[in-house]
Amino acid sequence: MTKDGGRAGILLVEDSTSLAVLYKNYLVADGYRVELAGTGKDALAYLGTQVPDLILLDLRLPDMSGMDILEHVHDNGMDCAVIIVTAHGSVDAASQAMRYGAVDFLTKPFDATRLRVTVGNVLDKRRLSNMVSRYQETYERDRFHRFIGASMPMQAVYRIIESAAPSRATVFITGESGTGKELCAEAIHQESPRRTQEFIALNCAAIPRDLMESEVFGHVKGAFTGAAGRRDGAATRADQGTLFLDEICEMDLDLQSKLLRFIQTGRFQRVGDTKEEQVDIRIICATNRDPLSEVQAGRFREDLYYRLNVIPVQLPPLRERSDDILLIAADMLRRFAAEEGKGLHTFAAEVAQAMLDYPWQGNVRELENVIRNIVVLNDGDRVEADMLPPQFHAAGDLAAVDTEHVARTPTAANIDCEPRSEATGVIRPLWLEEKAVIERAIALCNGNIPKAAAMLEISASTIYRKRVTWEKADASTVLADS
Repeated sequence: MTKDGGRAGILLVEDSTSLAVLYKNYLVADGYRVELAGTGKDALAYLGTQVPDLILLDLRLPDMSGMDILEHVHDNGMDCAVIIVTAHGSVDAASQAMRYGAVDFLTKPFDATRLRVTVGNVLDKRRLSNMVSRYQETYERDRFHRFIGASMPMQAVYRIIESAAPSRATVFITGESGTGKELCAEAIHQESPRRTQEFIALNCAAIPRDLMESEVFGHVKGAFTGAAGRRDGAATRADQGTLFLDEICEMDLDLQSKLLRFIQTGRFQRVGDTKEEQVDIRIICATNRDPLSEVQAGRFREDLYYRLNVIPVQLPPLRERSDDILLIAADMLRRFAAEEGKGLHTFAAEVAQAMLDYPWQGNVRELENVIRNIVVLNDGDRVEADMLPPQFHAAGDLAAVDTEHVARTPTAANIDCEPRSEATGVIRPLWLEEKAVIERAIALCNGNIPKAAAMLEISASTIYRKRVTWEKADASTVLADS
């Protein structure tokens, strides 16, 4: 099977027509799609239009060597596996071909079983490799739509969004002010089949209560003083799309009952009208309060809460995903500096540490305000401690930061990444140099891997994965030496 779930495609490059037909019959019987090429020219022409999952490549062709085709595949970075088909006398050549990217070889003559087992093993390995790649892409993202964050709490949020988006079910987003509830709603809309339709957002706390019903459902001319004409509400404008009700717990109880009926039936009446209208919308709501506490206090209808809370999404506060603080701050610094025409592009060590230690009660919104303040009021190429707003100096005396501690604090600006190979005159493998840099960062962070990852601008899961790889490499070295 291919990585998209279809039948695997195989290009069989073989100049003997009788053998090509025989091999094809073996493979077609196992459910593969097989295309034949009798010459190197035919094979290159095929590869110019599409890339198969696997190439069965005979080294001896009438117009060129199979090695030429292998080099073409390698040089163009084609995402396909290659199995060399060779006679007894060219096993050495086949071994050389494997050093250039071929994954296995078949020695003629071979029977159906040998062919099927070899092809099956190669395609199974390819399928597993693709699964691992997709897993890493999915679970090691540091960006998702307008979100920035590589921490585990945010990876969980991304997965919920992706799972919930295709559904029509209502989503209830909770989280402190400034955690990105509207960004979450937008991401759900963009991941959904409704992405090409309207996304309408209403802040229930920002609209006067006597106008809220009109904002949601619209009104007709003369419905109330000042209603000079017929007006569409958010429900009408969001038809076929998504309606996001932010700060839903601020909604008046009378309107909550009308909203409940609307969610259940999709039908509503404009203010001052007697006719009902029907729409098809997806409801997403959010609050920075504890909705269950609001229900218990009698300020929020219990039946509405359970109707809305089909898929709950809890956004973590910034202090609970400290891995992301410097990642978000660095992105904001780049954007705001570009907007303001400033040269600031990195943080001093004590500034980075202060940001990690700060409680961020206002979450990402507060972080955004801090970075904007720094960029607007200061010049230079690096953010220094004296550029931080007053609340940081109140939280801790930055002017008296221990210089020895600062020297031990790693950041993207001050981690010493000079390769040891250059200092010693010895060239070591790249993975050893990478290991040395990462281990030094971990040591400077007193063993705190998430903090080291943030300083290195990679995800913590990347470090954990690499450490497993290094342990395996060390074990192999020990076995080889014993």
